[in-house]
Amino acid sequence: MSGHSKWAQIKRQKGAADKKKGQAFSKLARAITIAAKNGGVDPATNFKLRMVIENARTLSMPGDNIERAISRAAGAQDGNTLEEVVYEGYGPFGTAFLIETATDNKNRTVNNIKHIFAKHGGNLAEQGSVAWQFATRGQILVERSGVDLSDLELAAIDAGAEDVRESKEGLEVYTRPLDLNPIKQKLQSLGVKIAEAQIIKESSQGVDLSDEQKPAVDTLFAELENDEDVIAVHTSANL
Repeated sequence: MSGHSKWAQIKRQKGAADKKKGQAFSKLARAITIAAKNGGVDPATNFKLRMVIENARTLSMPGDNIERAISRAAGAQDGNTLEEVVYEGYGPFGTAFLIETATDNKNRTVNNIKHIFAKHGGNLAEQGSVAWQFATRGQILVERSGVDLSDLELAAIDAGAEDVRESKEGLEVYTRPLDLNPIKQKLQSLGVKIAEAQIIKESSQGVDLSDEQKPAVDTLFAELENDEDVIAVHTSANL
């Protein structure tokens, strides 16, 4: 299993929150609205909404912004309705991309996505071209904090984790989507620091890149992620 480094993504998101909080909060609001629209407005019963809200609070998004985003999904506010649209494409060196968007103008969004792919040597693909290789999983990123990682790995597995991987930043714990929150709570009870916990799409067709190839793919990933309508980007590239 493979995918873009979520640790790198966290660093970008936190940097964006520091420099351009308005843009970061706007994208989070869109993600909250889509999660609430798809699974209901109650975080207690909508685990994806709960995870997005927790991530928003980690980035210090005001509570009023969160409530407005939920209200938009419930139809309590006037204005254009956001629609979830998923795009598929290919980047350089045979890498696959799955892009989740929340848009009120599909023509604008698809043209932007096409332009970004073309600019970086990729192309937008037909529906179903790459989606088949991406599976929905829970991902918990645990920072190194003085706790024995071997003990944490065993605790995560005992709690039901499907896979645990060690990296220089800490542990990456992968779960079934519905097991994400219980396993997260178990790890938190051990006193560890959770950098992020969210639902992701992970590719089963990993593409290993050379050090010379990685910058081009990483730049494409970052520009797609930075588009105002994009709420998540997933790739088969091992970056």
